[in-house]
Amino acid sequence: MITDKLFYKTLLKSMFSDPYEIRFWDGDEEKYGEGESKFKIILNEPIPKGDIINNPSIALGEGYMTKKLEVEGSVQSVIESLYNNKESFLKKSAKYQHLIKKIKNSIKRSKDNIEFHYDIGNDFYKLWLDGTMSYSCGYFKNDTDSLYQAQINKINHILKKLNLKEGQTLLDIGCGWGELIITAAKQYKVKAVGITLSEEQFEKANERIKSEGLEDLVEVKLEDYRQLKNLSFDRIVSIGMLEHVGLDNLSEYFHVVNSLLNDKGLSLVHCITGINEGGTNTWIDKYIFPGGHVPAIKTIISDIAEQNFELIDIESLRRHYGKTLEHWAENFENALPIIEKSKDEIFIRMWRLYLNSCAASFNCGNINLHQILFAKGVNNDLPLTREYLYK
Repeated sequence: MITDKLFYKTLLKSMFSDPYEIRFWDGDEEKYGEGESKFKIILNEPIPKGDIINNPSIALGEGYMTKKLEVEGSVQSVIESLYNNKESFLKKSAKYQHLIKKIKNSIKRSKDNIEFHYDIGNDFYKLWLDGTMSYSCGYFKNDTDSLYQAQINKINHILKKLNLKEGQTLLDIGCGWGELIITAAKQYKVKAVGITLSEEQFEKANERIKSEGLEDLVEVKLEDYRQLKNLSFDRIVSIGMLEHVGLDNLSEYFHVVNSLLNDKGLSLVHCITGINEGGTNTWIDKYIFPGGHVPAIKTIISDIAEQNFELIDIESLRRHYGKTLEHWAENFENALPIIEKSKDEIFIRMWRLYLNSCAASFNCGNINLHQILFAKGVNNDLPLTREYLYK
């Protein structure tokens, strides 16, 4: 135990950028840094040092889930303090804690992965998402925008970029609970098709379509994008879905989009991106998003170029995703009295860590969120500037 404590003291001495305190399993306490402590870490029992060295993301993540490690203060602040310290052992080793997925996501594997995350239950997601049931980055025009307003802003922002015209056809790959396709049909009178692999989302989206009386304009299919045959669309959008495709499937995704998109058609991808390289946090891969892969922005651009698409616009919404996740994390905590009735403490601590660590990652610039607009062939019918987006 003494050697374990010496290991921890050496490891923790330069781990964070802010002053903090730590209490060990035997009651011994240490303070690091000058000034008032920003948070306190409590180690209720040792986490094997070999586990931390080999895979700190899983070792510390599981330690928090099982209460071997606790935090007094903001979990998000702890992780931001870690990421902001360039000399931290975890910061330096972070690039080695990313899996480069070599397993090709088959249609069945993709469906299994999606069910693992999204079919936890609509009732669960409803507790902390906004009224649109949008589970992706919002768009905050003002700091005072509510989460609901930010999600409405995001959908309108995307639909404006797609420059929709009445009578056109729109495909939403990974349509979630259907907010975008429903809005597109109501506002632009387009014929919209959404596809999802989540049965929970499929059922809820169809319920919403019927309640809106939009059966003639909107359809949702329980299908993989690779299963779409003999169809074509004027516009194709994908929000928060490319991260589920997997590294080995990225080029195939854009090939499929090319085969489904009409000449001069537009497509927009809204997805989390890696700065210089792609990867998957090992803890998130194990507990949250199995089979996922955050693609590097340069890889996406390369795959778009390989299909001879015209790259039109790239916009970063990194800070917007940090704010979105902070809203989700706050809503999650407010809903705990209900969540605790059906979920155990390990599940709750897992999701708290997930939401807070993702907020920290975006705020600290470890990952980004980009909207990428491209066309099949040369399209000279678009407005000359971005100004139309902000009217």
